[in-house]
Amino acid sequence: MKNILTILAIFFSALLTSHVANAGSHFDNERNNDRGHGQNFSDLQQDEDNIHEQRREREERGVRRLQQHKWQTGYVMPQHYRGNSYKTDYKNNNLPKPSRNQQWYKINNDYILVDSDSNNIVGIRGM
Repeated sequence: MKNILTILAIFFSALLTSHVANAGSHFDNERNNDRGHGQNFSDLQQDEDNIHEQRREREERGVRRLQQHKWQTGYVMPQHYRGNSYKTDYKNNNLPKPSRNQQWYKINNDYILVDSDSNNIVGIRGM
């Protein structure tokens, strides 16, 4: 009787061990499928790197295009430049005092006077 109990104990422990091993690998497969539909980590990393590279190239093209922009009076100031980071103080840069509703901006070494109401360029001063 003792031998039968020992054999049954070994059999059930082996059965339980194999079941746990299968459950672990099944869980890993589901996790991999949730993360990238069967893609491995290096493929996902490469896709992410490609997205970052495309974004960086697009931003560089935009910066180059904006740096080549030719300012002319009467044109509307692009939205990108209307932020506070481009505003400059006329006193510190030896610029004439702007009229009411006007603001000086410094962009690419040019000082541009803009009407705050219409965002039209009123004047341009190069450095």
